[in-house]
Amino acid sequence: MPQSLLCHSTPSRDLLKNENYKDAISFLEDLNQAPNAAYKADGRIRNIERDVAKRWIRNQIRIACFGIENQSGADRDEVLRVYAYDGAEYRIQLLKENKGNPRYPVITLVLYFGYNSHWNAPLTLHEAIDVPDFLKPFVPDIRINLFEIAYMSPEQVRSFRSDFRIVADYFVQKRMNNDYVPPKDKITHIEAVLQLLSVMANDRRFEDIYETATQDERKEIRNMCDVLDRVEMRGVERGRAEGMEQGVEQGKIIGAVEMLRDMGIDDHSIVEKLMDKYGLTQEDAEKYVLQFV
Repeated sequence: MPQSLLCHSTPSRDLLKNENYKDAISFLEDLNQAPNAAYKADGRIRNIERDVAKRWIRNQIRIACFGIENQSGADRDEVLRVYAYDGAEYRIQLLKENKGNPRYPVITLVLYFGYNSHWNAPLTLHEAIDVPDFLKPFVPDIRINLFEIAYMSPEQVRSFRSDFRIVADYFVQKRMNNDYVPPKDKITHIEAVLQLLSVMANDRRFEDIYETATQDERKEIRNMCDVLDRVEMRGVERGRAEGMEQGVEQGKIIGAVEMLRDMGIDDHSIVEKLMDKYGLTQEDAEKYVLQFV
């Protein structure tokens, strides 16, 4: 299975620094990925236990374990899930083979990629479960470390040094403008970036562009401008194929849309021309135009 973008150490360092965890960064000498940190798409990025787990090592001593959970939607059970993952990691420290080893803290970061609304699910254990008032003093109120990626400022995004900057920028732009203008920044881990975008944005076109490309074509994908150029080209090719299948008249209409787009004609004008030339309703004309979005 492909590696997650967040298996690389730099994104985590970036994220911690961006959220002012400067004390933690001063000790961060080497952050190693745990075994089996991989994608498993089932509506969100999943691992056998966590999405991503990283070991924080200093002078050959494990200082901490960082877990990363990726969410495209608010999950009211996320607090319980994080609590379970953290508990499993602490349980490992009690195994016989770890007897005598220094104990270390377990820290989970929840990355929320939703851009239509803020996280609206529980953040603490007391919010997630029903606790009678007389029991609250005996139930620790665990709070998850939530990072709303789409609600970061553009300045925070620009401070990232890793490819995670590309991912964060996508969701920030979608939240602020409901649109996306691709940057020309070079992407180091193309496949990992496109996989993360594909799953978290629920848009398989990103991943499909890489998976269907030849080795030579993959070398030509250097930034998000190249990615979107290929997405648009795929749309044109699909339109041509659909035109052949749907008949000569529809093929002519699709060809007309393609030609007008190539000429730089705006969508509103294309719709008007289709209505005039082919007697289409505005709704039908817009459907043809939308095939090329």
